[in-house]
Formats: sequence, structure tokens, C-alpha cells
Amino acid sequence: MRTKIAVSAALGVGLVFGAGAPALSSNLSSTDAANTSGISADVVPGQELERITDGKIEKGETAYVDVTVATLWTDPKAPRKVDKPALQHPVDLKKWNKNLESTDVRRGLTGKTETQATYGSEVSVLDIKGSWAKVAVTDQKTPKNKKGYPGWMPKKQLVENDRFGNLREDQPRAVVTKPKSELEGIEFTKDTGADVSFNVDLPLIAQDVDDVRVALPGGGAAWIDIDDVDVFDVGDKPEKPSGKDLVKTAKQFDGLRYLWAGVSAYGFDCSGFTYSIFKAHGIDLPRDSGEQAKAGKAVSSSNLKPGDLLFFSTSSGTVHHVGMYVGDGKMIHSPNASKDVYVTDWKKWDTGNEFSGARRIL
Repeated sequence: MRTKIAVSAALGVGLVFGAGAPALSSNLSSTDAANTSGISADVVPGQELERITDGKIEKGETAYVDVTVATLWTDPKAPRKVDKPALQHPVDLKKWNKNLESTDVRRGLTGKTETQATYGSEVSVLDIKGSWAKVAVTDQKTPKNKKGYPGWMPKKQLVENDRFGNLREDQPRAVVTKPKSELEGIEFTKDTGADVSFNVDLPLIAQDVDDVRVALPGGGAAWIDIDDVDVFDVGDKPEKPSGKDLVKTAKQFDGLRYLWAGVSAYGFDCSGFTYSIFKAHGIDLPRDSGEQAKAGKAVSSSNLKPGDLLFFSTSSGTVHHVGMYVGDGKMIHSPNASKDVYVTDWKKWDTGNEFSGARRIL
């Protein structure tokens, strides 16, 4: 792995490019940046990737998530004392997870959180209330808001950066495929770490044999191990997956703790899990199970194939749970605050006879 250049940190404390600062491409030529798979990424001058420091967030503008995972809340007053680590910049997910070790404490998030957005995600700013912003996550479809899934989050976890937005449109993309990867060449505050989650999608600006260099939403750049990402040229998506491909991706998270509203490798809720697995394969599902139950086509429970989605409803017909069929009468799912992601016989699990149908998305 090549020697890294210390650059500005989007998730923690780093250096700022400015007059006299070393160019991002100081040890890379255009030839070095060529992707051996045929994708080429222009080397972007470091001076154009300066750290954003004004922190200005305005209603009606587009912004980007500038922390590892941002949690969206029902209201600025919803967070509890134990949730403080999730409200910081940078977030301290290790400490927050420790605070949530109790099932009752984890269950207490129900009705307080809406969804999450991973590092670099685009949001539309809907409103401002003091130090909080109401945003819509643009890649999470929902009938709640045509702009995306809405919720409140601390303004300090956001950044407005037109340059980053342009790079998202004009450059190839590096998408994290492992549960977590590490940004290198960034300085972080103590015990924060440099992890980024599954499905984080960042503009590619250079590549060598072992690593890719990506632009960061708050300015600057970092390296990611090339084995942890898939690289896509501008406008390209992953190849259409098979059901077994979906199952293989889902099983990476076997044993991961449930988290209400979660959509990351730090915890999923049931629909956040299925949404994220399909997203990794270039398929846009709605964020919530009720809307997912309308996607694709209906299939009989006697004709299930790996990758099909199984839905469970209340007596009134409201869908409240979703899992993914893996074959042999089993499903993988993220069930509730007392359980982790796991594979189970779906009929035996359904002790309340709540199965309400299956959908084939592929």
C-alpha cells in the first residue's frame, strides 16, 4: 500500500488544503490513475478539494452527510441522554452501541428515529430549527415526502459542497461492498476510528494497484483498500443480480445487532436491511416494508426462490415486518431489538400466522 498523504478529515479533525499545500496528485500521474479494469479517473487537483469550514446549511439547498452514519429523528427533542454520541461530529458509534447494549434501551428508539443516512449521502434540506435541520434522504423512496425519507438531524453533521456534488456526477464511483472499510490518510479524534459503512458511495479521483482515492463530502480526499469497493464508471450500475447473489450479500450481516431505523453495518431494522441489500446490487426499493410489499410481483409461498421478500402483517393488514427468503424454507431477517440478524425457518418463526405474502423483485 502506497504512502498516504495527510489530507482534511470529513469525519474528524484533519488538515486543510490552501495556498502552498501539496497537490492531491503530487505522487500520481494520469497514467497511474488509470483503472486496470478499464475505468479511468481524472486526478483532481487538491486545491479544488479544500475542507469546507463555514458550516452554512440553508433551507431548500442540497447537502451531504459528513459523519459515518447520521441518524434522522422524529423531532429535535427525541434523542435521549444515551443517544448523545450519535449527535456529535464526528459521531462516536462505538460508544453509542455500548450505550445501547440493553434490549430495553435499544427498544426505546422505536418511535424516536425515522431512518439513517450513511457518509456522503445526499439530502435535501427541508427546514431549519436552531442547530437542527429537517432533511429528506434523496435515495430513500417513501410516500412521506416526494424528495426522500424525512427526519431531523444536527446541522453540524451536514455540509453543503457543490464541488463534491459535481464530482458525484462527473467521476466514476467507488462503492463499499464489505460491511465496513477504512478511510486512510485522514487524521481522526481519539477513539473515533476511520470506518465507513457498507454502501457508502464516493467519487473516485485516482486509483493504484492496492487502493482507490476518493473525494470526501467535507473536502479533501482519502484512500480505501481496492478490495473493499466496487468501481463503476459514470452512469453505470451493478449487473443484475441473481437471488443467490442477494442472499450472499445479506449473509455478510448474520449476527449484526438490530437497530430501529438502521440502514448501515452498525445496525439494521427489518426493512432497512432488505433496502440496503437490494441497493448494493443497484436496485431501488422503497425504504419501508409497507411500500416494499408493493414492489415487484406477487409469488406463492409454495414457489419461493432465493431473494424473494416475505412480508408479515398485523390483524388489520398493516405490514410490520419483512425478511428475505434464502432457500430450504428459511429466511434471513433483522427481527427486533431483542435479536440480531439471523437465518431461521420462516414458517416456524411465524408463530402468530402473520405471513401476508411474498414478492419477487428480480
